[in-house]
Amino acid sequence: MLEPLGLGTHAAEVYRAMLERPDLSVDDLVTSLGRQPELVRSALDECVRLSLIKPSWDTPGELRVVSPEIGLQTLLARQESEFLERQKRIAEARIEVARFIDEYASTQERLRNTVTERLIGIDDIRARIEEFTQECSSELLALATGGPQTEASRQASQPLCEELAKRGVVMRSIYLDSVYNDPATVEHLRWLHSHGDQVRTTASLPSRMLLFDRTHAVLPIDPDASAAGALVLRGKGVIATLCELFDRVWESALPFSGGRPQPRERGDEELSGQEQAVLRLLGEGLTDEVVARKLGVSVRTGRRITAELMGRLGARSRFQAGLRAAQLGWLTGPEPVRAAGAGAGPQ
Repeated sequence: MLEPLGLGTHAAEVYRAMLERPDLSVDDLVTSLGRQPELVRSALDECVRLSLIKPSWDTPGELRVVSPEIGLQTLLARQESEFLERQKRIAEARIEVARFIDEYASTQERLRNTVTERLIGIDDIRARIEEFTQECSSELLALATGGPQTEASRQASQPLCEELAKRGVVMRSIYLDSVYNDPATVEHLRWLHSHGDQVRTTASLPSRMLLFDRTHAVLPIDPDASAAGALVLRGKGVIATLCELFDRVWESALPFSGGRPQPRERGDEELSGQEQAVLRLLGEGLTDEVVARKLGVSVRTGRRITAELMGRLGARSRFQAGLRAAQLGWLTGPEPVRAAGAGAGPQ
């Protein structure tokens, strides 16, 4: 019980023994306590260091014990003084911590009141998304690029979905059709759908995006490396534009079916949504790599789709393929289209 005063168990034992028998020598203490000589000498040294035992004034070479009223009270007073000093330092540190918090809050408030806020690194991005999720009160809109979702992304999104569902927030998410190629992502979308997320899929998406309550948007700085950084956008003009973009994509996207959609019968001149997306993206002059990323497929798959389309169009170049597709009316309309003159079949 005296350890808070700096007095160890063995030193306290030796001190108590000498209080009872002040005339005990070192050898007597070893015999009386039944301890090793080295342990007894170490305990005596500790008592001397704490001024509980001092050299004798009358008999040089011998030790005298200091009464507990003086020795222990001195140790107690020392500890109390140190404790008060620590309390004082903690109080000063608390003031400094409060100052740091106020400065940080002021900085964040300034940043959040600007039209654009820059987030660097996946930790900052996810932390900010968690904050927006906690504040979200009515609607969350999401464009999820990249096709199959990573395990880390799936695990990060599920707690946020549960939190929003408990508060009755409307959730609408659009994924790429290529997610059906990944069973883990399909199972994840089933989970989201069962927890209230209205999931749809489409052939291509412009960029990853989150829209909170139609007032804040989070987009990647670099679409090819979404973990590298993100922008938080505010302002009625830019948010209205992004909301209109989402609504248009939503209207043309297909509801998530819980499994891979069954391909419908189509004629030789009819395009799928993915094929139409490839033609449109190639018409914008995008590379094979960018086209594949926007479709959420491998570059090899994207090139295969392109080659098949060029064969159907009898085109020798991509430019020629785009020109012939435009002449046939294959690049018009938000939905997957037919060639000119084809009848309107089931969607």
